[in-house]
Formats: sequence, structure tokens, C-alpha cells
Amino acid sequence: MAKNKEPRPPTYAISVVGLSGTEKEKGNCGVGKSCLCNRYIRPKADDYYPEHTSVLSTIDFGGRVVNNDHFLYWGEVTHRGDDGLECKIHVIEQTEFIDDQTFLPHRSTNLQPYTKRAAAAKLQSAEKLMYICTDQLGLEQDFEQKQMPDGKLNIDGFLLCVDVSKGCNRKFDDQLKFINNLHAQLAKSKKSIVIAATKCDECVDQYLREVQAFASNKKNLLVVETSSRASVNVESCFHALIQLMDKTRGKPKTVPYLDAYKIQRQLVATATDKFEKLIVQSAKDYHTSWKAVSNKLKNHPDYEEYINLEGTKKARNTFAKHIEQLKQEHIRKKKEEYLSTLPKILNNLLSDLEEVEPLSWPEAQNLLKSRTEFPYWFVILDYTPWNETDHIDKVNDRRIPFDLLGTPDGEKIYQNHVQHLISEKRRVEMKERFKKTLERVQFISPGQPWEEVMCFVMEDEAYKYISEVDRRDVYSRHQREIVEKAKEEFQEMLFEHAELFYDLDLNATPSCDKMSEIHTVLNEEPRYRALQKLLPDRESLLLKHIGFVYHPTKETCLSGPNCIDIKVEHILSNSLVQLDHGRSNLYHDCANIDKVNLFLLGREGLAQELANEIRAQSTDDEYTLDGKIYELDLRPIDANSALLLSNLWTSSFKPHGCFCVFSSIESLNFVGDCIGRIRAEAMQNRRDRNSPHLPFILILANQRDNVCKNLPILRHQGQQLANKLQCTFIDLPSGTFPRKFSETQIKQALRGVLEALKHNIDTMSPLPSIKDLSETDLRIVMCAMCGDPFSVDLILSPFLDSHSCSAAQPGQNNTLILDKIIGDSRRRIQITILSYHSSIGIRKDELVHGYILVYSAKRKSSMAMLRAFLAEVQDVIPVQMVAITDSQADFFQNEAIKELMTEGEHIATEIAAKFTALYSLSQYHRQTEVFTPFFSEVLEKKANIESSVIFDKTRDSMNPGEDMFPQSPHGNSPVYNDYPDSDDDTEAPPPYSPIGDDVQLLPTPSERARCRIDNEGNEYPIYSTPVNIHEHERNHKVPPPVRPKPAMAKANVKKLDPNLLKTIEAGIGKIPRKQSRVHLSHSEDLEASDNYAEPADTLLKSKGLNDDIYTVPEDSQYRMFKIGGMHNSRGDEENGFDRIARSQGGRRPSKYKHRSKTLFSKTRAYHRRTHSDASDEETGLSVQKKKKGRGHRGSEEDPLLSPVDPWKGGIDNPAITSDPEQDDKKLKKKKQPKTKEPKKSKQKSTKPLYPPTRRNWDSNYFGVPLLDLVTQEKPIPLFIEKCVDFIEATGLSAEGLYRVSGNKTDQDNIQKQFDQDHSVDLASMDVAVNAVAGALKAFFADLPDPLIPYNLHPELVEAAKIPEKMERLLALKEIVKKFPPVNYEVFKYVITHLNRVSQQSKANLMTADNLSICFWPTLMRPDFENRDTLSTTKLNQSVIESFIQQCQYFFYNGEIVETCNTVSTPPPMQMSNSGPLVEPLMPLLPPPLQPQLIHPLPADPLV
Repeated sequence: MAKNKEPRPPTYAISVVGLSGTEKEKGNCGVGKSCLCNRYIRPKADDYYPEHTSVLSTIDFGGRVVNNDHFLYWGEVTHRGDDGLECKIHVIEQTEFIDDQTFLPHRSTNLQPYTKRAAAAKLQSAEKLMYICTDQLGLEQDFEQKQMPDGKLNIDGFLLCVDVSKGCNRKFDDQLKFINNLHAQLAKSKKSIVIAATKCDECVDQYLREVQAFASNKKNLLVVETSSRASVNVESCFHALIQLMDKTRGKPKTVPYLDAYKIQRQLVATATDKFEKLIVQSAKDYHTSWKAVSNKLKNHPDYEEYINLEGTKKARNTFAKHIEQLKQEHIRKKKEEYLSTLPKILNNLLSDLEEVEPLSWPEAQNLLKSRTEFPYWFVILDYTPWNETDHIDKVNDRRIPFDLLGTPDGEKIYQNHVQHLISEKRRVEMKERFKKTLERVQFISPGQPWEEVMCFVMEDEAYKYISEVDRRDVYSRHQREIVEKAKEEFQEMLFEHAELFYDLDLNATPSCDKMSEIHTVLNEEPRYRALQKLLPDRESLLLKHIGFVYHPTKETCLSGPNCIDIKVEHILSNSLVQLDHGRSNLYHDCANIDKVNLFLLGREGLAQELANEIRAQSTDDEYTLDGKIYELDLRPIDANSALLLSNLWTSSFKPHGCFCVFSSIESLNFVGDCIGRIRAEAMQNRRDRNSPHLPFILILANQRDNVCKNLPILRHQGQQLANKLQCTFIDLPSGTFPRKFSETQIKQALRGVLEALKHNIDTMSPLPSIKDLSETDLRIVMCAMCGDPFSVDLILSPFLDSHSCSAAQPGQNNTLILDKIIGDSRRRIQITILSYHSSIGIRKDELVHGYILVYSAKRKSSMAMLRAFLAEVQDVIPVQMVAITDSQADFFQNEAIKELMTEGEHIATEIAAKFTALYSLSQYHRQTEVFTPFFSEVLEKKANIESSVIFDKTRDSMNPGEDMFPQSPHGNSPVYNDYPDSDDDTEAPPPYSPIGDDVQLLPTPSERARCRIDNEGNEYPIYSTPVNIHEHERNHKVPPPVRPKPAMAKANVKKLDPNLLKTIEAGIGKIPRKQSRVHLSHSEDLEASDNYAEPADTLLKSKGLNDDIYTVPEDSQYRMFKIGGMHNSRGDEENGFDRIARSQGGRRPSKYKHRSKTLFSKTRAYHRRTHSDASDEETGLSVQKKKKGRGHRGSEEDPLLSPVDPWKGGIDNPAITSDPEQDDKKLKKKKQPKTKEPKKSKQKSTKPLYPPTRRNWDSNYFGVPLLDLVTQEKPIPLFIEKCVDFIEATGLSAEGLYRVSGNKTDQDNIQKQFDQDHSVDLASMDVAVNAVAGALKAFFADLPDPLIPYNLHPELVEAAKIPEKMERLLALKEIVKKFPPVNYEVFKYVITHLNRVSQQSKANLMTADNLSICFWPTLMRPDFENRDTLSTTKLNQSVIESFIQQCQYFFYNGEIVETCNTVSTPPPMQMSNSGPLVEPLMPLLPPPLQPQLIHPLPADPLV
């Protein structure tokens, strides 16, 4: 033993020996010496090599590892004993290397046989390296190089290896004989010896016993059972030898192999269990990689222990098994999800049992494919099976892989589905049979419990088949139906007794006597008694009906959404031309246009070339003109296209203008012909009279071949055609340019379109003035009942189908204005369409010139509501009754319809009203002429109606209420004498009514003699002399109306002494007409409450029959007095009451119920039921007395009469005039001063060109400074590199690269994916090159500071102004050197890329000029709200263009490239600071033509 003088740990050298030699001597494998040494020196599983060959080449044998020796130096290991003392162990393996050529032992310096050589106690080999594995030989530099200490070792002990396994083509006896000889040699050295029984994991017991017998024959010879592969007792055999070598230690103890193996397996099992738990905790997604997990766990003790015991390979296999389990679990869950969804899908797609039942499952799958919903539920994968494709990773795609249906599970679900359909069909049939059984049981009443009915249907077959739950469900459904039907019939019954409810005023509360009367009358009805078991519901319905009768609103209408008021508002809002319809909805103020739709018309590809040029000058389809950005939508159409006219106007594209381009005489003629066809087509299809003029712009294209030959002729012909068509002509600019179209031409053309739009807006019909709106001659109310079985369009069609129909003022949602020729004059008629419940509020209190009462001949309650309403209407107001049914045949085929139509005609005859019928299945009656006779009658009686209303209001003891309509401003209002271009009333009148022959619908022959028919079939009066236009204007100047009275504070109301009543009455008639007209014309300067008299009913005071109290405003000078809601504007001097009395012939106004026996008898019938002991005269007298003392029905709290109520506001507001010339003048006077401020405010809110980033997620990469994204080794951000590489690899030839916008979602996804994984492959994302280009630009836009620093912008602008090219480029090169290093490298990289893009401009159409337009705002990020920025826009762009063109010169010291582009050298005269660079506007319209040169042209259909 070698001992050191210094106090160092003792060092021992152990020689491992055993059977060695040629294959003949040792067999085809060794005895395990090398594996034993490997496991001891390097115990980690990853460092264990099971194969160590002894057959070497001469070169390997002579290498430094073998070093021409027949022994290997395995290295050293530090051993700590049980006593804590350490020692170093050097391991030597004695073997015999065989030449791979001769298969004989290599020759070495020691020529002794193995048995003697292996027993040597001293070994020496200079610079011998430590052996690791066979792969080390010849590649020593790739492995750890450690030399044998001092080149020599003294052996302290021997480990004798004996292979006890079976095989290796050797005899154990021969091995034992060799061991015996070898042991004899070893024993001579007097060194410690331990026998290692190797390969005990494949042990043969007989061999092991013989080895033990051999050891027992030798004194003090210890046998240790080992297995290098299982790592059992390897350390034990070496430690036992160390104890024998160290005399101070005790006798070594050995453990049998099986016991040691169990201990080792337990240790491995524990480590494996811990490792598997660690893997489960760390990898919860089957996409997790081993690399990520190993890096995460490499310092974890459980991970390290398992790696040491089992090795990385087994650890990776364990991880792979876990990942596979996760994947299979994921697939299992996906499959369960798919299979659980499949029944629902089959119910949706294969719900027809008759279709599905005869089909096999493969046939059913084919049927599924034919369904239109198939792609929504299923997906057919390119590769199968589905669980081996990437479809399992698509979390958001819930479609079922179609190949899953081919599995047995899919077929089983289909069979279950068919069986379910069969059973469900049977169940449904039985439920329906049971339902019919219940319907046959007549005694089932609404509200009857199931238990009372059950015993009567228990013997039914369907009852026995279905479950109790289904029975109750069917009965509940049956109950709901009969209850709903009973309630509907009960409600209809209440409507049929309208006279019973509508004899009280609005907002009244029915008395106990009235409620008793109601119950007494209704109790006779079976429909009332049908709800006997549902008393709370019946009482609730009754109270709800009564509440609605006395407090009606459209919100509480019992018909819900079928309320007439709601339907009429909806139809009128969608159908009528609003007041501002004269200004087209498509075109707005020119300053507010953000998007311009353009048609490009040309021949032989010229239109497409123009579109390409415009797009090249745009940035993401945004074009900058005069400091404003417009979004352009271009539609190039070849003039030869057969789809020219069909593509011109679509619902999604309405053009603002058309660019017509030509380059030859042929193309010019062709374009002119196309414009004529377009205008003619528009003329034929024109429906909107106010549709604007579509501006056409003629553009002359540059001719590259024969520049000067035909140019003067083309210019002359183009100008002539433009003059003829009255459109703009854009000539070629002076100078030469390489393209067919110049930027100047495009800007002039776009300005021409914008100017034409502005011109259209200015010349269209302006808004009428407020004065004109109020001048309506007649005020008609049309009433219909909510819920009637006809469409509201039917009763509105006679008005809406007329061209003379227009909207009322905003807020009058139920009102329309009709201009009609009545007699010899055109009259303006205001028609308000209301429900009966809304009309009740205006029946007494408002001035109405006539009523059109509509009822359904199919509904008794509709007639009852008409009777109840008509009974209370004053008999001086004309009435038109209209019956609605499907066709004339109904009168003869249906007795109920015949009865109601006959009753309506009878009532009309009694009250001398007009009667007609409208048929829903006929278009013939949908004309305004249906009501022409009625309008004529109303106009004739207008004066008497207004006088009667005044008489009735002034003699009534109660105070007048708010006006529903503005009162008529004049007795005989001037008429519109001449409308030669009118186009209303174009249809022929309907035939006579099938019921009443005395109903006149057509003008009499005498009336027709006074009229002439125009070209469109319209009648207009005949004049002997032309009407002067100025006279026409004077005829429209009528007195304005008195405005509706606003609500006033009660503190401003004063009582008027009753003694002054006669003085006030006399003063009404003494106000001269002219004077009143003057005052009213200045009413706009007065306060809102100055023009009204306040009725004294605002003071809550009870009054007697003779307390006629009025109030007046404090300042009553120059005011109109109002009595009874009627203004006296006549110029006579007589007293108002005397005049009224004479006009009425001394008869007080009555009500229609007193003129119709039918109406009166219906009212009396209810009183006979409840007051049978009283005579008819007494009953009538009591009713009259009761009504005489009743308060006024209007109130401030009533929503029907409130000024803010929609329908009241709709009728109070004045109507529309339709004189476009007068309206245009009035609009210009009123609108001009008001249009300035909105423009200013809009300019202030101009959006910046570059809004904040669109990213809606947090990012640690995007939006951070460049300095944080680069390193010295990587000066270019990785994202930029990836985008540029992708674009240059796939998209350099893409047309419009960096100009055409990419998909915004794809751009966001690219950045998001890169945020998550910087190694993402853009090519695998399946995105368009434009999306990648957009993401790259977004990267620069998100930077905190622009790539080109702001402090260098002024220097760049000044350098761009230098006229001399070389001097300018040199100045720019010096400025670039001032860039921060990071910015410089990125800028150089990007400009180089853009230079490569520009080199492909023939394919992608992106020249350096176009690229600079797209990129300079991104790289410089200027402030476009700054006026100075606009003046340097072109300079900034030219700077970037120079960088792109001269990329080699600026960054690579290359030569200057010669370019033909001179844009970058602007004239110095345009660089003044007086304003932005704006090109001078050229005249957009041709010079006016001489009268003799003007040829008659057809009217433009778009004007």
C-alpha cells in the first residue's frame, strides 16, 4: 500500500481481473469486468455503458487510452467508510485486447501470459488516459481527459470476476480452471483478493455453488454476488476488498444477491413513484415537451435521484407514457363530448322518422352530408383517424369529425336515435289523442282542476299509455288553451259592448251604480259566465279594460304590439319622405364626407389601370386630398362588360361619382355611349324624385406610343363631349411623365366629384319654413280599431301610394300631409291616423274638419267601437265610413260580414255620411281617389264646421281645453293655383261600392270640364293666361297660424272680470286682418307664452253654469285673443256670436247619436236592462242632465292630452308645404347662419391619423423601446427579422404590398402568437403576406418613439429642400449618421428590405415612390394636427423615397443610382411658410355654352 507522508486520505489501487483472451478462450462475450468497473467508478445510470469491446484496431490500441497496454485505467473514486474515514480508490482492469485484423492478442511490451501479467503488483504506462467507453477511442479530445497518476500504480488488491450466467458460448468448467490458475498467480503477490460473482441477474445456481465451493476451498476468500446491469452489490464487492486491504477495519459483511436486489428494487420503486408524481404535477398538458420539464426539474432532488438510478432514457420514457396518457385522456373526453352532442345533432338534422327509419347507418351518413347545416356540425378531415390529427387540439372547433360516425359507438347512437324517434312519435300520437279526448269532453270549463276531470277519462287508451306527467302536461296545455280562448272571447265581448263603457268622459271614475250596471249587462253573456271559476282573472280583465277605457294610451293598449298607433308610427317612419329628404340620405355635407364610392369606367383595361394608379397613391385605400383623408372604394368596370348597368347601383354600393377614362377616339365614343345608357336606365328605374345627380368626370389618359400625334384631337373631342354631357373634363398636365395618369389628374377628378356633391346639396329642395308647414287647409282624423284583422298598410296605401304624400313635422309620428287637387285648386290636407282610443281625446276638444272611421266587416267589436265613437261626434263634422274585408265576394258568401256591412251602410245613410269598402285582396282601391268626394264635402263645409266649433265652445259652460290641432288661420285660405308638374293622383278611381249606389267617388262631368289631363294622367285647372311666377309666390303668402299654447306657470294667470265678458267678445271681431297678420309674422321674436290666452280652468275652482271666466296675459297689447280655442282673423266688424248664429241657421250643434236611430237605440238598450222601471224619455233626460253638469274631460295629467305626448304633438304641429322654389329661398335665409358652428366643431374633433395601438392585450415585447429588444449580437429585433424573412420568401411579388391592408385579426394573432412563443413559425400560421406586412408596420407604430427621431425631422426637411442632387444626398447621409446606434441598424435593415421590394415593382406595383408614401408616416410619426406638418408632407415622403432608392449609397458605400423621378426635388417657390402645399384648383365645370350651341338633351335621371 502506498502511504503518503502528508496527512492525506489513504489511496488504494485495485486491479479487476478475470477470464480474458480470444473468443475461443473467453467465448463471445466477457465476464463483466468492464461493466463492473464502469458501474463503480461512474454509478449514474446515464454514465453506464453496457458494451465494452476488447477487439481493437492497431490505431486504437496505440492510442493514449489503451497506450499499447493490456490494461485500462478506469480512474479514481473517493470512498467514505462506515467510520467516516475517506480513502481514494484507483481502479485498473486487466484484460487482453485482440487485433481486429488477425484476431490475435495485440503485441505489447509485456509479453507474459494473462495469468502472470494480471497478477503484477506494479503497473507503469506513461501519459495513459482514463478510459470511459469504447466511443472514446480515437476521439479522446471529445471526452474528459485524465491521466493515470505519475504514469504508474502499485496494486493493493485484486477483484477476481467470475461469470455465473449461462451462455456466452463457453464452458463454466473451463472458466473455473482459468480462475484457479489465475488465483494461484494472484496468491503469490500476498495481496487481498475478493471474488466477484458477476451477472447474478442471470445466475445459474449450479455455477454459483461451484464458485462458493471454490472459495471455501481457499482460505479467507470472500465471494460477493453482483450484477452491474441491475447495480446490485457493485459497491459492496469493492468495499469488502478495501476492508481486507485496510487491516484496521473489521471483517467485511456481504449481503446475498436476492436480498440486495430487493433493497435496490425498493429504492428504485420509491424513486420512480416520486418521479412519476413529480411529472404529473409538472406536466398537465400533453403538449408539454420533455425539454421544458427537464429544465424545470433539473435541480429537484426527486428528479436527480431517479435520473441517477434509472437514467435519462427511462425518465424520458416515463414522461412519454404520462404524456400519452394525458393525450388519450384528452381524446377520450373529446370523444365523449362528441358522442354526447351527436344525439342532439341527429335530432336536428334527421328528425323525420319516415325519412330515417328505412336507412342504414352508412345511408344515413350520406343523408347527413346533403344537409345544408352539415358543415356547421361536422368536419371531414383530410387525414384519419381523427384522434391522430391536429383536430384534437382545436379547442374552439366543436364540430364532430365525420370519421367518428363510422365507429361502433356512432352507429349505436344512431340506432338509439331511430328507436327514440319511434317511441317519441308514438308518445306524441298518444298525447294528441288524449288531447282530442279532452276536447270532446264538453263539461271541462276554464280553471277546472285535473282531479275533477280525471275520473271521466281513465278508460281512454291514450290515458293508459302515457305517463302521469304527460297527462298533466296535456291537461295543462288544454286548460291554457281554453282559458286563453275564454279570455280572448271575454275581451272581445267587452269591446262589443263599447257603448256600455264609452259613455263616460276620459279620466272619470265609474260609480258603484255604473259598475253594477256593467255586471248586470255582462252577466247575460255566456262568455262572461265562462270564467266563473276564474273570478280573480275575470275581475282583473274587467278592471283592466275599464282602466284602459278611461285612461287610454298606446303603451297600455290591450292589443299590445297590434295597437294601431304603434303600427302607424312604424310604417310612416319607414315609408314617408322626411322633411330633410330633399337632401339625399346618401350624400351629406361635402365637409363631412369620409368615404367616397367611385365607379371607374374605361375600355381595354384602362379602368383597372386607373384603379391601380389611385391605389398606388393611397395608403390602405385612404387618399389624402387638400389636407383631408378620404377612404376610397373603387369599382373598375370595363365598358364592354355585359354587367355594366346591373353593377352600377346595388344595395351595398351607391356611387358618389364616376371616372370615365379614354385614350382614343374609339374609347371616347364608347364612354359617351355608356354614359347615355346609364342615364337612360336610371330614368326608367327612377323612383326617388330627389335622387341626386351622379357626377361624371372625363379623364384623358397619357399615350406612351404616339404622344403628340392625336393629343390635340383627343383634347378637343373630350372637351366637346364634356360640354354636351355637362360634366367635367380633366386634361393631361403640362410636361412629360412616364405613367398613363398623373397625380394631378386624380386630385382634380376627386375635387370635381366633391364639388359636384356640394352642388347637388345646394340645389336640392330645401326644408320648408315653419310658416309654410302650418298652412294646412283641412285636418282629417282617420280612426281604426286596434287588433282588427287587416293590415294597416291597406288603410294607409291610398295616401302612401300617392306621390303628393309627405311627412309632417318631426314629432308628428302619426300624421302625414297630402297635397290634392280638389275642385279647381290644390289643397293641403293633414291626415292623422289614430286608434279609436286615442281619437276619443280629441273628439270634443279639438278642431277636426272630418273623420274617416274604419271598421272590419269581420269583427262585431270593430263596428261596436265605431258606433260608440260616432255617437259622440258633432253632427256638423262630415264622416267617411270605411268597411274592410277581403273581397267583394265576402258580402254575398258570409252572412256575418253582410250584416256588418249592411249596418255600416245603414248608419251612413241615417247620418248622411259617405260609405265605401276597401278590399285587402284587391289593389284597385288603394288610391287617393277613394276619399276625394269626402275631401270635397269637408272643404265645402269647412266654414260651417269651424263656426260650429266656436259656437259650441263659447256657449259651453265648461272651460275650453287644449287644442289638438292648430286652429285654421283663415276662413278662406288661398289655394295653390298652379301645379303643372304634379304627378299625384295618377290612378283611376275605384268602382262604386257594392252596397251603396249613391256613393260618389268620381268628379262630376261638370267638374271634369273645368280640368285638363296632363301627360301623366293628372288633372289640373285650365287657365286662359300663364300664371306669373311672382304671383305664384304671393299666393303662398298666407297668414301663419297661432302657435299651440304652451304650459304656463299658474302664478302668471289672472282672472278676468266676468263683467268684461261682453267687451272681450265684441273686441274679437274688431281686430283687422292685416294687423293680425303683421303681428303674427313677428311671433318668433316673442316669448313662447306671449301669444296665448290662458284659460281659467288652470285654477282648480268649481264653477256654476254661468261662470264664464277667462284669463288673459299681463301684457295683452298687440296680442290675439282666444275664445274657445278659435282665433278670429276675419276682417269684418260684426260680433262673433251673431255671425256664428247666422252661419248655423240658428241650430245648435248636436251629436250623431241624436240623428241615427241605430246609434241611439244601442245606447238606450243598456239603460232598458238596468232601468226597466223608467221611461225612455226620463232616461234620456237624466243622461242629458248628467252630461250637462259633467266636468271637462281634458286634464293636465292625462297623457293623451299632454303636450309632450307623441300623438298629440304629432297632430298639433303644422304640416309641410312642397313648393321647392319657395322652400329653397327660405332655407337659404334660415340655414346659412346656422351652418358655420357645426363645421368648426367638427374640425376641432378631427381624428388623428394614427390613433393609439389596437392591441387589447398586455405585451412585454410590442410597444417597448427598441433598446430593450436588441443586443450587441442581435441588433435587429427578432420580430422584424421573422416578418421580413417571411415577406421576402413568399410575397415580394404580391401586388400592393404594404399598401393593401391585411386582415386585422390575423395581424393581432401574429403578434399574440409571437408574444407567447418567440420561435413561432409564420409560415405555419397560414396567414396572408399583407397581414404580416401590416403586423410589421404595427410594430413600428407601437414603438414609444418613431424610428426616425423627432429631433432630426427639421434637418431632414431642410436637406430635402436642397436642389442639387449630390449635395442633397450627401446632407442626408450625414444626418443618418446621427441616428442612435440601435435606430440606425434597424433603419438600415428596413430600408434595405424596402429597396428589395421596390426592385420587384413590375410585379407588385410598389415603386420606391409608392413605398415611401406608405411608410414615411410609420417611420416618422408626424403630428398631422399641426398645420406645419401638412406643408412638409411631400418633403418627408421624398426623404424616405431617396433612402429607398439610394440604399446602397447611404448604408453600403455604393454608387448613386440614377433615377428618373424628380418628385423629391420640389420647386423652391412652393416651400414658403405661408400655408400648406395645395395645388391650385382648376375649374371643374366647362365654360357656359352659347345658346345656339346647346342641343336639347334628355333630363338627367339622377337630378
